[in-house]
Amino acid sequence: MQQPLRFGIIGCGKIAPRHAAQAVLHGRLTAVCDIIPERAQALAQPYNAQAFFSVDEMLQAGLCDVIAVCSPNGLHSTHTIAALEAGCHVLCEKPLSISTADALQMEKTAIAAGRKLFVVKSTRYNPALAALKELIRNGSLGELLSFQLTCLWNRPAAYYANSWKGRLDMDGGTLFTQFSHYIDALLWLTDDELTAASGYRRNHCHQEEIEFEDEGIAAVQLSKGVWGGITWSVNSFRKNMEVSLSLLGTKGSVRIGGEYMNRVEYQLLEQGSLDIAESGGPNDYGAYQGSMSNHDHVYLNLVKALADGEHPFANAKDGIRTVSAIETIYKSLSLR
Repeated sequence: MQQPLRFGIIGCGKIAPRHAAQAVLHGRLTAVCDIIPERAQALAQPYNAQAFFSVDEMLQAGLCDVIAVCSPNGLHSTHTIAALEAGCHVLCEKPLSISTADALQMEKTAIAAGRKLFVVKSTRYNPALAALKELIRNGSLGELLSFQLTCLWNRPAAYYANSWKGRLDMDGGTLFTQFSHYIDALLWLTDDELTAASGYRRNHCHQEEIEFEDEGIAAVQLSKGVWGGITWSVNSFRKNMEVSLSLLGTKGSVRIGGEYMNRVEYQLLEQGSLDIAESGGPNDYGAYQGSMSNHDHVYLNLVKALADGEHPFANAKDGIRTVSAIETIYKSLSLR
């Protein structure tokens, strides 16, 4: 009989319990690692996993087939490369990295090691987004002309306190930590790459807490000629307001929105329709909320992709495309 998959987790912060809960549905959680011993032990104990406080020691123990990298953004490349070189497949939390050069090195390492590298793109499993992808694929929108992506959330000063979040070297920026799922959604839906950007960004309300922007507006162009705007902010009053995407095509117009891009808000199509009820809830972290929680779909498809190389699942190339897009925006928009 085939042995169950052995999963490990590097980084036992707030997203790690979602990985642990799904890992044990598809195999065993054998090891977890965090530099804060209490966090590693707290995650390990319910699953009878072994707690480590050093990534090298965890990997040298050889207890894992698949590693979920849940460490701070700025450590994703280091931890992913180490896990791949140790012979493990890797599922990396978003973003894949905070630089295109690092992301490309991660992909290169996976190829050299003969291991698979995947990235969490959980928003792709939002029912409204998945239905819109099929609508575009079957030509119901016709030729895509333009888009507007709007991301308006709330992140108070307390969110950044005593954390790697807000540090340029570990966080990378608001588009990496808060909104990379939605940059990915845009590129996935259009099957395209972002090639040019202009606009503005500034740190207006978080000058004491973060080293980058808390809001921005960009005019961008994709490689196939589609263009549009991206507006983002973490200054929404008291709570998350919306993440919406409007697409205009020659045969129809659609807007999906809600707090987490989970609701069809407008549609007018020459043929067909999006008949999707609002569904799903956010990742709830107590003091704030994140994107929709779809890690059940992520792990179900991870296991399928490990068994079948043709199964569609977000891989290194998908992660690189998102990182490159965000890097292009940041390099093109100076911080004011």
